[in-house]
Amino acid sequence: MAAMASLYLKNPAPLSHSFTKPTKTHFAPPLKLRLRHGPASKTRYPTRISASLINPDGGKLIELFVEKSEKDSKTEKALGLPKIKLSKTDLQWVHVLSEGWASPLKGFMRESEFLQTLHFNSLRLDNGSVVNMSVPIVLAIDDAQKGRVGSSTSVALVDDEDKVVAILSDIEIYKHNKEERIARTWGTTAPGLPYVEEAISCAGNWLIGGDLEVLEPIKYNDGLDHFRLSPAQLRNEFEKRNADAVFAFQLRNPVHNGHALLMTDTRRRLLEMGYKNPVLLLHPLGGYTKADDVPLIWRMRQHEKVLEDGVLDPETTVVSIFPSPMHYAGPTEVQWHAKARINAGANFYIVGRDPAGMSHPLEKRDLYDADHGKKVLSMAPGLERLNILPFKVDKHIHGLTTVMTFLLWF
Repeated sequence: MAAMASLYLKNPAPLSHSFTKPTKTHFAPPLKLRLRHGPASKTRYPTRISASLINPDGGKLIELFVEKSEKDSKTEKALGLPKIKLSKTDLQWVHVLSEGWASPLKGFMRESEFLQTLHFNSLRLDNGSVVNMSVPIVLAIDDAQKGRVGSSTSVALVDDEDKVVAILSDIEIYKHNKEERIARTWGTTAPGLPYVEEAISCAGNWLIGGDLEVLEPIKYNDGLDHFRLSPAQLRNEFEKRNADAVFAFQLRNPVHNGHALLMTDTRRRLLEMGYKNPVLLLHPLGGYTKADDVPLIWRMRQHEKVLEDGVLDPETTVVSIFPSPMHYAGPTEVQWHAKARINAGANFYIVGRDPAGMSHPLEKRDLYDADHGKKVLSMAPGLERLNILPFKVDKHIHGLTTVMTFLLWF
C-alpha cells in the first residue's frame, strides 16, 4: 500500500520532552467557516502536499474471510463444533471484524486485548507500536454455553436461523466484568444507557475471544447491501476516482444544511491547501442505534436525494454504510469512529459538537462535555497522526457551534 497522504505545517519549535514545559496538542490554527457564498479565499497555507491513501493500522488491512477453496471444508468442520448463537448486535461485530474495520484485530478480544482497551484505549502490537482501540469488541456467553464449550478449542458461531457464520479458534474464556466494562467505556453506570441495555445487561457473565474465520460476507437483504462497502472496496473506489485526499463524515441522522455546508467547505479548503481531487466519504452508521434515532432506510433515502439534487457532488462523494453498532460513549467512542476510517483509507475525519454523545439518562443535561471529543482525539494514544483544523459555524445553524475537521498526520 502506498504511503499515506501527508500535510506539513509550519509549526513553532519542536516540542520539548522536558516535564518542566507545558504539553502542546496538535491543533492547527482555527479556520472560520464562511456562511455567505462569494469569491474563493486567496489565503495561502504554508503547506507541502504529498498525497496517496493512508496505510491501515498495523500496516495491513486484516480481512477474516476463509478462502473460497476452503469454505466447504470449514463449513463441515463447524458442524461438529459446539455452537454459540449470535445476537443481532453480535453479528454486526462479526461484520466489523471480518472486513478489517478493527485492523489489526484478528477476532473477538481475548482478555489481554480487552484489558488494554478498557484501561489504555489502545493495543500494543508485537513490534512495540501502539494502535488506538477504545471500544471493546467482545462476545459474551452464559454459563450454559460455557458448559457446552467444555474443553473444545474452537466453536462455531451461528445466526438466529442456526446457519454457521464463522468459526472462532484458539479460544480463551474469561470473566465478563460488566460493571467495570460499563464504567470505563461510558464513565458512568447510570441505568438507561441504550447500548448497555441492548447488549450488556442481558448478556452472559463470560467473554469468549479467539481468531475469527468468517465463511462469507455478512449480508442483511434489506435493500441496502450495495451501500455496505468494505474498507478494501472503499480503497479501490478512492483509487479509481484518483482521490489524493479522502475526508469522512459520520452521521446517525439525516444530513441538514449545516452538515452540507461543512462538507462542501471542507473540500474547498482542501483544494486551497493544494490537493487536486479530495473525495468525501459520507459514511452513516448502520449498526445498532437507539429507538429515537432515524431508521437507516430513511437516512439512506435522504442521502441519495441529497446527491440527486446536487447538494453534494456525486462525482466527488462516496456514500457507504459503516456497519458498527453505536455505543453513545462520547469521547471514548469517537476514537473508534476515527480509527475505523483510517482502515478505510480516509486521511481526514470531520467531527462535530458532542460526537457520539447523548443526554444523560437520568438528568436534564448532556452526558459528556461537548468539546471533549475533539480534545481527546488530539491526545489519544495510537492516533498521533491526527491533526486538527478547527472550523467555526454561526450558532443559528442547527446548533452546530463548533465543528472540527481532523487530518491524519504523516
